[in-house]
Amino acid sequence: MSFANRLTGLLGIAHPVIQGGMMWVGRAELASAVSNAGGLGIITALTQPTPDDLRREIDRCYAMTDKPFAVNLTFLPSVNPVPYSEYRRAIIESGVKIVETAGNNPQEHVEDFKSHGLKVLHKCVAVRHALSAERMGVDVISIDGFECAGHPGEDDIPGLILIPAAADKVKIPIVASGGFGDGRGLVAALALGAEGINMGTRFIATKEARVHDKVKEFLVANDERSTRLIFRKFRNTTRVSANSVANRVVEILQHPDATFEDVRELVMGAKGRVALETGDLDHGLITAGQVQGLINDIPSCAELIERIVTDARAIITARLSGMLS
Repeated sequence: MSFANRLTGLLGIAHPVIQGGMMWVGRAELASAVSNAGGLGIITALTQPTPDDLRREIDRCYAMTDKPFAVNLTFLPSVNPVPYSEYRRAIIESGVKIVETAGNNPQEHVEDFKSHGLKVLHKCVAVRHALSAERMGVDVISIDGFECAGHPGEDDIPGLILIPAAADKVKIPIVASGGFGDGRGLVAALALGAEGINMGTRFIATKEARVHDKVKEFLVANDERSTRLIFRKFRNTTRVSANSVANRVVEILQHPDATFEDVRELVMGAKGRVALETGDLDHGLITAGQVQGLINDIPSCAELIERIVTDARAIITARLSGMLS
């Protein structure tokens, strides 16, 4: 028995489980493994240094799966200008049918993707942003609660409130994101009005993720308290795993006169990539969410998704139904 709903029908997937589009992690190996397991895998476009590299990565994914997969394109402030329109063209011309967008001012990109027949999932951290994206014509809203890795926004609304608040107003399917890692989370998301879950951090700790084993073991060893919020004073709040680099950034930015230049060298994305790929846990920032406290092993993607679906089914048919008199 699987969970069939608007989301699974729209995306052509067996299970309402989506892999987050993670910088340096969303590669063909992980995306194809998630898709082959019945979820929706996602390649992260900007992990690839050029649009042509993205084309090659998409081709690699096609060689690894015949199931639907998506590409994430995130629009964020950058020191060096990013040729978003060229990445967008690479996605369209590669025949990808589903795209996940995130970040500021997505309308130009959404309109182009939709005009070429792509299904668009847009990630939001506020109900007002979700409604705006719905008016733009996106097909699915991924609503990201305060528990999430990366950018939780500035409103500090956890998923327990944000998901049903969005479900009350948004008419298109909603995916719950931030804090999800097991079957209990899937059942909770469905109960709150979502039609599936998006998991980022949990998929880092899987066999197929091209991340050093020391990083995966670090996530398993951490608990729900093992994150830090940085950049709040710049209204660009970011949740990262608690390591020496994150702790140093927090310490520096506590000074009233601190500026971004004071931490620039510490927070460079390239250093985070080195940490993920070499296992040097104190080389750079490691983006991770509070769901670390629910990660206890490093399974394959197939094992993880099967466990989530099986546990969710058992919770609904046995534990919850048994409470009804």
